[in-house]
Amino acid sequence: MDGSLDPIHVDLPRQAATRWVAINTHPHREPIAIENLIRQNFEAYCPREFKRVRHARRVQDVLRPLFPGYVFAQVASEMTVWRPILSTYGVRTLVRIGDQPAFVDGSFIDGLRAREVDGVIAKPATPYKLGQEVRLSGGPFDGLIGRIIEMSDKDRLVLLTNLLQQDVRLRVTSAGVRSL
Repeated sequence: MDGSLDPIHVDLPRQAATRWVAINTHPHREPIAIENLIRQNFEAYCPREFKRVRHARRVQDVLRPLFPGYVFAQVASEMTVWRPILSTYGVRTLVRIGDQPAFVDGSFIDGLRAREVDGVIAKPATPYKLGQEVRLSGGPFDGLIGRIIEMSDKDRLVLLTNLLQQDVRLRVTSAGVRSL
């Protein structure tokens, strides 16, 4: 050998990978799965968001996966052997439909990446504020007016409304109300 080629590491041109697969990971092992998939030359993606966590009377915003237990990997369109992914540390299995992997549309991944700010999915601004009056739409209380007294991270609102001459608290989704 003349030393022009290193027998251990040879840079090969990456083939055009056009499909994404959804991968189920072991609990809380998304970072390990991502790291090991990248080591195997897969483009891997785990969208993350800030979540408010309460523990021991403390409230913190921590970075967590948008889809806990799942990551995405881009694979070559001609790939039919899944053993490299299935044997990766942190990976439990591929998400499948029958015996075939469930492929994720690239536009979905692009849409998630477009919403990222500094590597974190930016949540849209909430259209409602504490103290705002809203009207319930749909359901048995359609048309009832209430004031927002609480808002949660899970898109839920607590309204204070007057029902049968009493103040009543109602817990509703933000989709079930509209601004006045």
